[in-house]
Amino acid sequence: MSKNIFNFKRPYVFLPMACDFFHYGHLNLILKSSRYGNIIIGLMTDNGIKSYKNERPFFSYKHRLLILKNLKLVKKVIPLPGLKYVKFAKKYKFDFFIHGDDWKIGPQSDQRKKLSIVMKKWNGRVIDIPYTKEISSSSIKKNILF
Repeated sequence: MSKNIFNFKRPYVFLPMACDFFHYGHLNLILKSSRYGNIIIGLMTDNGIKSYKNERPFFSYKHRLLILKNLKLVKKVIPLPGLKYVKFAKKYKFDFFIHGDDWKIGPQSDQRKKLSIVMKKWNGRVIDIPYTKEISSSSIKKNILF
């Protein structure tokens, strides 16, 4: 039986995010995901980001959390210590696991494949939302002038 820490009704929509620089692409993803149910964001911890991006985030977990907790569409934010998608999906039995479609390649692609198989056990769905063109936290970082 999954441990239920949520005080709101299903469906549970899980969005993993690093959200180092919150931008309109993140907002697009949240808005599109809200159509499926109540949004739970798995916010990557500082070490979680470092584990797969090999760099520390620009903004601390505490500051990124503050932004996300104050968005009205976000019901809950839980810390995500790296690419632990399957573990979290099994624990909470999310109805939907949503991510930008950029994860089909790169360090997260293996997690996506495993997640699709695991979530079928409880009729959960993995949904890829088209990535918002011309914006990413990485592109913002590259263009910051210090």
